[in-house]
Amino acid sequence: MAISFSEQQLKEFLNTKAYQYNNPKFIESDPIQAPHRFSKKEDIEIAAFLTATIAWGNRKSIIKNAKRMMQLLDNSPYDFVMNHQDTDLEQLLPFVHRTFNGHDFIQFIKCLKHIYKIHLGLENVFSKYAETNSLQPSIHEFKKAFFEIEHLPRTQKHVSDPLKNSAAKRINMFLRWMVRKDNAGVDFGIWTSLSPAQLSCPLDVHSGNVARKLGLLTRKQNDAKALLELDTALRKLDAQDPVKYDFALFGLGVFEGF
Repeated sequence: MAISFSEQQLKEFLNTKAYQYNNPKFIESDPIQAPHRFSKKEDIEIAAFLTATIAWGNRKSIIKNAKRMMQLLDNSPYDFVMNHQDTDLEQLLPFVHRTFNGHDFIQFIKCLKHIYKIHLGLENVFSKYAETNSLQPSIHEFKKAFFEIEHLPRTQKHVSDPLKNSAAKRINMFLRWMVRKDNAGVDFGIWTSLSPAQLSCPLDVHSGNVARKLGLLTRKQNDAKALLELDTALRKLDAQDPVKYDFALFGLGVFEGF
């Protein structure tokens, strides 16, 4: 059942909620805490990418397993990615988070090394293919670059493709972390070649349900078409920083049972 707001009322309501949840306290219960343990750009982005990759299911379990991932990488993710020996990869084999297992983890480390050595880093790939108001084509091209090297077919499912109608929630969340500088100490904003105006909302069951109740979204599936509809609605409210409303939608859904 949609709740009726005027556009101005909706904007004020969501701005208030975004401000309420976009603060350092949010980090305490969110997977973003894993990359917040690092200060070097490459460590932050690798920790963030790996954490976002396993960000589905129980949040406590995600946080616990993200920390475990960092321990297995000797708490130096970039150094491990770039300088590991094949024997070092064996310590990753016991890792498991839902359907992401040790073999997937090893594959991701090899693919990340390829991205840094051949494509000059994660930011460079996403920037190269960015469109004025969308990073969805960048996600598609990133997946192609990531799996250019020999890889396990099973591991491909752990990187979504918006051009195959995925809402790509986890990569959009990762991009929010990297690109959006929120001055509140939550999102990092370390990718200066991209703009928050290009970001898309991480669409999941919580944000989707709240968006429908607020009349921001009519499509029933949480897919790429729904993401475009939601993005379009959020850009009308704030074209420069539409994804700040992720905090409002997520906070309303998870913390308030809206």
